[in-house]
Amino acid sequence: MNQKTVVLNAAKMDYDGRLDLSQLSPDLTVYPDSAPEQILERVRGAAVVVTKELVIDASLLSRFPDSVKLICEAGTGYNNLAMDAARAKGITVCNIPAYSTQRVAQTALMLMLNLSSSMGAQLAMLARGDRSNFTDCLKVDHVELNGKTLGLVGTGNIGRAVARAALALDMEVLGWARTPRPDAGGIRYVPMEELLSRSDYLSLHCPLTPETRHLIGADSLARMKPTAFLINTSRGALVDEAALIAALRAGTIAGAGLDVQETEPPAQDSPLYTMENVILTPHMGWKGLETRRRLVSLLAGNIRAFFGGRPINVVS
Repeated sequence: MNQKTVVLNAAKMDYDGRLDLSQLSPDLTVYPDSAPEQILERVRGAAVVVTKELVIDASLLSRFPDSVKLICEAGTGYNNLAMDAARAKGITVCNIPAYSTQRVAQTALMLMLNLSSSMGAQLAMLARGDRSNFTDCLKVDHVELNGKTLGLVGTGNIGRAVARAALALDMEVLGWARTPRPDAGGIRYVPMEELLSRSDYLSLHCPLTPETRHLIGADSLARMKPTAFLINTSRGALVDEAALIAALRAGTIAGAGLDVQETEPPAQDSPLYTMENVILTPHMGWKGLETRRRLVSLLAGNIRAFFGGRPINVVS
């Protein structure tokens, strides 16, 4: 059986050279990165193609050789792959949906805790030599999470993990999902309008699709409390970034914690880097060594299962 496996952009996940990719296949070729014009030649004769957030559009995927039977997206989101073209070619697509659940949930919680403590503003004061928080009265807001309302946009693995942590902190948890769901796991489901207007912290945990792109825009932000915070650890383009920047400047909402951005990394002149009511992190939710090692282990399991005739985590 052909087990030739090609990793097209390994540097995206193994950026520090600390991962053991050899477990993926006995017949493995690894490329640090691949330009679009290199991909067809590199997948020639391969049965399995592994990508990490690499865009493969319909024009390119439709020309994949017949040898390719499986594309593994080494992550949760697969919006970068032309799924219709994969189906037309009879290529199975799988992802790794739960490898980063705990770490991303912890990142969302970290952002909430830091925003509730005005940690960004406090650190900025120290960086410019202002120690008045120590010598005078506390100059920044510092609020408790207990009794506050967390709104979850999407309640899959990560959203539910965030909910469990929030409930342990005595928060009220509201949820919104694209398909109606009964209340469960301490989450009470409400319409989007109610979620926006009641949430003290609005945390995004849904995939990026044509329907969810810019789900949070100027209208949504205007419905939120002026004391509310937006948390995004999912996909940057769920938020209309220009509208968010305008809302943050106008005081429409109090602040934002963004582990993902519409363009990664943000442009050098992005105001998000310097706004004191924003905590900006570099899509760190999946980048820890433990998390990435789990990713490779689960990826190897997916490939073995596919060759064993029992594919798992199939999305197409």
